[in-house]
Amino acid sequence: MIIRPSTSADIAPAQAIYAHHVLTGTASFELVPPDLDEMARRRGLLVDKGLPWLVATDDDGAVLGYAYAGPYRTRPAYDWTLEDSIYIRPDCVGKGVGKALLTRLIADCQDLGYRQMIAVIGDSANAGSIGLHRACGFADAGVLKAVGWKFGRWIDSVLMQRPLGPGEAQPIKE
Repeated sequence: MIIRPSTSADIAPAQAIYAHHVLTGTASFELVPPDLDEMARRRGLLVDKGLPWLVATDDDGAVLGYAYAGPYRTRPAYDWTLEDSIYIRPDCVGKGVGKALLTRLIADCQDLGYRQMIAVIGDSANAGSIGLHRACGFADAGVLKAVGWKFGRWIDSVLMQRPLGPGEAQPIKE
């Protein structure tokens, strides 16, 4: 498996992966998958800010999953905090792709000087994502009960948090 920065050629397979998760799962609270142009726009916004948008591929170049970090919130006080997102091709779930992607994403964000990473996980029953984040050093930060409505039921959001680099132990040098 190869973990690398994404290119525009990765948008179509990433969109297919995400569309599957939107249509069949509760990890995303979107109800309609974005089209290729929208996926390219979203990726471009993050890449243009210098943020990581990574893909995992097999030796033949097929995309197995992707992960990216984006701003947690837009107000300036949050400038040192990112939110991660990670989606894995259905036939690759549970095979280490997620851990490889998240480990690299964390390292890249630390190298960029960020101090906190937040995971906003759709569905408190999403044991796979919760376990992945715990395995990568995230701690439980809370549960927002019944904040989403999808597939005819209320869905929680699980919040997890992980320090990056020195975290809050050192002030930001302004």
